[in-house]
Amino acid sequence: MTIASTIKISIKNILKNKMRSFLTALGIIIGVGSVIVMVGIGTGTSVRIENEMRSMGTNLIMIFAGGQRSGGGVSQGAASSNRLSLADMQKISKEGSWIQAVSPQVNTQAQIIYASYNWRTQVSGVSEEYQIVRNYTMQSGSFFTEADVKGSRTVAVLGQTVADELFPYTDPLNKQIRVNNVPFKVAGVLASKGSSGFGQDQDDLILVPYTTAMNKLTGSQSLRSILVSTTTEDMIEAQQTEITSILRSQHRLKESDADDFTIGTQTEITERASSIGDTMALLLGSIAAVSLLVGGIGIMNIMLVSVKERTKEIGLRMAVGAKGRNIMLQFLIEAFVLSMLGGLLGTIVSFMLAAVLNGFNIITVVIEWGIVALAFVFSGSVGIFFGLYPAKKASELDPIEALRYE
Repeated sequence: MTIASTIKISIKNILKNKMRSFLTALGIIIGVGSVIVMVGIGTGTSVRIENEMRSMGTNLIMIFAGGQRSGGGVSQGAASSNRLSLADMQKISKEGSWIQAVSPQVNTQAQIIYASYNWRTQVSGVSEEYQIVRNYTMQSGSFFTEADVKGSRTVAVLGQTVADELFPYTDPLNKQIRVNNVPFKVAGVLASKGSSGFGQDQDDLILVPYTTAMNKLTGSQSLRSILVSTTTEDMIEAQQTEITSILRSQHRLKESDADDFTIGTQTEITERASSIGDTMALLLGSIAAVSLLVGGIGIMNIMLVSVKERTKEIGLRMAVGAKGRNIMLQFLIEAFVLSMLGGLLGTIVSFMLAAVLNGFNIITVVIEWGIVALAFVFSGSVGIFFGLYPAKKASELDPIEALRYE
């Protein structure tokens, strides 16, 4: 008996019991669909985080006050006040290489009022270069200027969330708002950026000149952070080293002193966040793969039942010349075809489910063809592995005993 005729007989037997074949393959359908979707959720999480982290700024380096000890907590150099100052920013701007833009950042929470509307949000005092550093574009109006910063003018640029909350029916441009009871004129509204890679609403903020924030809102000359944008991504690591050297010199730290500041790059944060998504994909995929194994056990059980039901048929085929390996191959092919059919239907289901989840913006699912191929290979392997025992049992039947079976 040729392999082609064995395959033909196997497929004929599967089609003879369509409902049972479908129910047998159901475990594989669920397993393959689950694996593809779960891994797709993990991959989608990584992609979304990477995209949102890129929206934070271009080739970004972030410097924060306070250095981290290896065991956690803040370390201090002997001659350091453990703060960042405008002098630090000016030193970096003057002596740093490959710098595109630099901005200090001073943050405070404030109650914002316009007419009968009010909203509590973060107010960030920044320079005119912050728009470049954070890659912001304007939806309307304009960003404040260097003259606004030098003159400590009370002008504000609103994030989209704040604009929607305070001005649901009105154009906010040139309107006067009160920030902790200090009047500010709205100069512009930022284009929406959505949420960050960590779920923070990047549109829920107000930007004002840092000089104004220091003098009229915080009453402090200390900076929360300094943000630096490099001219090219290739030079981020070199510039990070250079900025570390500049700040250590500026803070008069000894060689034995730990840094009294923390410096990180956009690339480091993106890689860290991406690894979380990759770990999630692996974990979710592994959990879903268990259902594939359950589907394989289902195939084995049904194939054992099939061997029992077809004992007389097997005996008859052996009596007319079919060898044990032909019988074994037939049952293996049936198990393989069932699992591959389940894999195909599972893939279709996974694409449909991904389209629904993405369409309703419930969660981001990114299906990669490599995972689809891997799921197919795995489902086929499961079919062969769990079909091996029933196939072997069928091939070892005694023809005479099989013909007597009722």
